[in-house]
Amino acid sequence: MIRVPSSGSVDGQESLRTESINHGGEQSPEVQGASLLDLLLILVLALIFMFGVVRPFVVEPLYIPSESMSPTLEPGDRVIAAKFVYRLGDPHRGDLAVLRNPENKDEDLIKRVVGLPGDAVEVRDGVLYVNGERNEEPYVNYRLTDSTFFGPEKVPQGHVFVMGDNRSNSRDSRDFGPVPEKDLLGKAVVRFWPLSRLDAL
Repeated sequence: MIRVPSSGSVDGQESLRTESINHGGEQSPEVQGASLLDLLLILVLALIFMFGVVRPFVVEPLYIPSESMSPTLEPGDRVIAAKFVYRLGDPHRGDLAVLRNPENKDEDLIKRVVGLPGDAVEVRDGVLYVNGERNEEPYVNYRLTDSTFFGPEKVPQGHVFVMGDNRSNSRDSRDFGPVPEKDLLGKAVVRFWPLSRLDAL
């Protein structure tokens, strides 16, 4: 029996086409049955790997429903989140972190990490300052930012301070406080839809 790659796919996984060589002529029912069982086993294992390993632990596609991260992410955008990143390393300022919503544990959010443990975070007239220094944020549209003031607030150990890029239309750490690092689920790394906005994040 020879298995060769097929151009078809089953649930996003490469499927296999099984070809049997029977030098005696017709393929026996036993061989046909064995081939079908092999394919079913491969399908089951592929599904287990995809939904039991890849999605929970490696990557996951996410849909953006709101304007809180505009103009970086717009409603209807779809992104890929790398779920293993914070298992291997620490968060960094500027990361687009996927996190459990502290106000609704059944909901996930995407926010930008702007403060790390020990940082003093402050907003003056709509502009972010970290440890007393203005933070350069080319991803923020200041024409949409109102004259808000916040802090300074020191980020506790084991936490990060997150904010939406659309500062005037985002519930974030200014509302629910610094986020425990254990609640960071992953990092958004690629916007893949719409294709006209395909880009690394």
